[in-house]
Amino acid sequence: MRGWWQEITGLVLPGECAGCGRPRTVLCDACRAALGGGAARRVRPDPEPAGLPPVHAVARYEGPVRAMLLAHKERGALGLARPLGAALACAVRSAAGGPGSGRQGGGGALEARERPLLLVPVPSARRAVAARGHDAGRRLALGAAQALRAGGLPAAVAAVLRQCRTVADQAGLGARQRRANVAGALGVRMGAEGLLMREGPVVLVDDLMTTGASLAEAARAVSLAGGSVLGAAVVAASGAPPRSAEKKRN
Repeated sequence: MRGWWQEITGLVLPGECAGCGRPRTVLCDACRAALGGGAARRVRPDPEPAGLPPVHAVARYEGPVRAMLLAHKERGALGLARPLGAALACAVRSAAGGPGSGRQGGGGALEARERPLLLVPVPSARRAVAARGHDAGRRLALGAAQALRAGGLPAAVAAVLRQCRTVADQAGLGARQRRANVAGALGVRMGAEGLLMREGPVVLVDDLMTTGASLAEAARAVSLAGGSVLGAAVVAASGAPPRSAEKKRN
């Protein structure tokens, strides 16, 4: 019921910009531009957890971008799913070796894929999804897949990961504590192993990367089930801006 009501009110009420508060718009042009303008870069947490696949992001988790992600996830601003999904699609394309990824010959190989990319969202705890009234991660993954298909890249969402045990709220935990908190916490849903081995490759997706612990655990679970993890994509990353990792390599 709550998710349905959020959908309706998001369509009929004028609202304000989720990034800066400007009235009568869901997202103003300036805040939309803060989502990277179609560019994504490799990002690396420090320290980098073992098993973390290459992660790409379009923005730093601060200012309007932080406000947008919190509005979508915590306050049910579902009208943001499309622009945030489009931003996530840019990061997915970069992670998969498309234009802007810096991989030699990546664009042609990416467009020539016969099998769709599988976007596998990192799951939230069921109690958190119930409290919010919607599954923010899955919603963003669906938006990203739609944007990728519209751009000519076959993509599908496979919500195959589940939490095998209860984990503590990650807020306030340091990098080492986060790794311990999620270690062994994720698994693949029964019967999904065949899908992962048959389809793919997989790009893990989430709204945000802080320490990388959750993405590393998701990669472990997918790989253990026979999936091929190509990389990971997020809308925003905490800490260093996306370009910094590229500068260090050049």
